Amino acid sequence: MPTIAIVGAGSGLGLSIAKAFGSHGFSVALVSRTQSALDALAAELTDAGIEAAGFAADVMEPASVAEAFDRIKKRFGRVDVLEYSPAPHNPVPGLSNPTPVAADRLGIQPQIDYYLYGGLAATEQVLPGMIERDSGTIIYTTGGSSMDPLAGPAEFTATAIGSSALRTYALKLHQATAGTGVYVAHVPIFAWIGTGGPETQADTIAQHYWKLYNTRDGAEQPYAAP
Repeated sequence: MPTIAIVGAGSGLGLSIAKAFGSHGFSVALVSRTQSALDALAAELTDAGIEAAGFAADVMEPASVAEAFDRIKKRFGRVDVLEYSPAPHNPVPGLSNPTPVAADRLGIQPQIDYYLYGGLAATEQVLPGMIERDSGTIIYTTGGSSMDPLAGPAEFTATAIGSSALRTYALKLHQATAGTGVYVAHVPIFAWIGTGGPETQADTIAQHYWKLYNTRDGAEQPYAAP
């Protein structure tokens, strides 16, 4: 049974992606900071007939990410799909969003740690194995400001910088693995999830990921609600 690891799993898009893949026979490893929240999500998936478990880790602490993936591999074996979507559902200690006028290195660095270095911490747990067996998928998720900095308000400057760094890494990793059995893609979401019609709902957006997994179409597949 293949396994998807969702880093940054929450009750919105992460859960919907878990259901989308789980309904097609995937086991689901959920990773975020709070074990109790993960256990609740895993229980919901289990009730739906999907094998799932939660593994607490903080993407700002690479050692905890490595430890979580050790436990994932002991429980499920290899990870076939990594989906990294570190959208904070609750305030993350140390993260802030200074305006461009007020921004300084101390305000920007934590966002780079959160998006780019957190993504690297998760990627290095799965990429070597994927390269060795010439098989696997990695999908990185960010907000639309990673692709278009003017898509969000000026108050999201630090987020835009951190997430655009992750986007650059994702696109270059796609370039480096092109022509192999490893597929890497970036999904920038131009929508406030759950705030509008059906196109903004997490279950609808999750189908974008399932389609991308199957088509392996390009380095970047934005999702934009009409």
